[in-house]
Amino acid sequence: MAKDIQHGEGPLSGLRIIEFAGIGPGPFAAMMLSDMGADVIRIDRLNAGETHPNDFTLRGRQSVAMNLKMPAAVESALKLIETADGLIEGFRPGVMERLGLGPEICHAINPRLVYGRMTGWGQAGPLAQAAGHDLNYISLTGGLWATGEADRSPTFAMNLLGDYGGGGMYLAFGMVSGLLQAQRTGQGDIVDAAICDGVNSLMTFIHSRRAMGMWRDERAANPLDGGRPWYGVYECADGNWISIGAIEPQFWACLLQKLGLDSSAIGDRQDPNNWPSIRKTLEERFLSQPRDHWDALLSGTDACFAPVLSPAEAREYPHLAARTAFAEKGAAQPMPAPRFSRAGAKSPQSPRDAGADTLAVLTEAGFTDTQIANLIDQGAIAQANTKENTK
Repeated sequence: MAKDIQHGEGPLSGLRIIEFAGIGPGPFAAMMLSDMGADVIRIDRLNAGETHPNDFTLRGRQSVAMNLKMPAAVESALKLIETADGLIEGFRPGVMERLGLGPEICHAINPRLVYGRMTGWGQAGPLAQAAGHDLNYISLTGGLWATGEADRSPTFAMNLLGDYGGGGMYLAFGMVSGLLQAQRTGQGDIVDAAICDGVNSLMTFIHSRRAMGMWRDERAANPLDGGRPWYGVYECADGNWISIGAIEPQFWACLLQKLGLDSSAIGDRQDPNNWPSIRKTLEERFLSQPRDHWDALLSGTDACFAPVLSPAEAREYPHLAARTAFAEKGAAQPMPAPRFSRAGAKSPQSPRDAGADTLAVLTEAGFTDTQIANLIDQGAIAQANTKENTK
C-alpha cells in the first residue's frame, strides 16, 4: 500500500512496479509512473549492455538483468513480483505465460497485483498475434485516414498518436486506475492496453461529431482538420511557419484587428463560398513578413497564435523556458507532466545500465549473498560491470 505522501514527493510515491523491458509505449508508461514517484524496477535481458545516457524514456528506475529462459531467473522474478503493486509487460500475447510469468501465476502469489499488458492489437482478436507498428494501429482506427491535406496522402505525426497517445498513456492511466481499485478492494486486475483501443478512444470526439451530422469523411473538410481558413498553418516570408486557431468569433475578430484586416472587406466567414478568398488573404498577409514578426505581433493575444517551432527551438521558447519545461541536467529532456502543487514530481534521473542494480534489488528483496552468487554462477542473473550511472 502507498504511504502517506509528503510534500515534494511524487503522488505515486510508495508504489512499486516491476517492468519487463520492451520498446516504445511500455517503457513510456513506466517512465510516466516513475516520474510520478513510483519505484520502478526494470528487468532487462542478461546481455542488454550499456544504456545510452540520453535514452530518456528509461529514466528513473533501477535495472536487474535476468535470463528469463532459466527457471532460477523466473523464480527470482516471481519473488520480486510477490511484493510489487504492479507489473508492466509488452510482449505478444502468450509470451509471459510461456515464461511462467503470466497473470494467473502472478496473482496466485500476489492477489493485489495490477498486471499491465501493452500490445498493439490487444490480447484477443483476429490480429492479436500479428506484428505491427504505430502506423498500422492508427490506420485501422481511422486516425490516419482523417489526417492530412485533401489532395495528398494521409499524414501522420511520427508515432505520437499510436505508440504514446493511444498506447503508453492509456497503459499508465489503466495502471493508476487498477492501483486505486486494488487499494480499495485488495484485489488486483489485468490491464489489457491495446494501442488500437487507445487510438479508437481518442477518436471519440470525431465519432461524436459524425453521429451529430457535423463531420464529413473527407480530409481538410472539417473545422479541426484544416478545412477552415481560421484553423490552420501558414508559411511566412522566411520559409518558417505559424499556426492560427481562431475558432470563436471573438478570437477571429482579434486576429483580423491585429493583422489590420477589415472584417467587412474580408467577407462573412459563415459562408463557405468565402473560405478560399479568406485563406488566400491570410496566406498573402503571413507571407509578407518573417515568423518572428508575427510572433512579436500575435503571441500572448487572443488571436490563438503560435509559431511552428522545431524541437530545438521549443526548448528555448520563452513560455516553455519560464515553465522550466526541460531539465537541463546533461542533454535537455522534457520534465515530468502533469504538475502538482503539493506532491511534486521528481526531477528526471539518468537511465541505468542493464543490470546496474541487480545486487542491490535482490538483496533488498531478501536474497542472501550465497543465493545471489549461485544465480550469477548459473547465468540466471548478472550485475553490470559498466561505469556507474548517476542515479
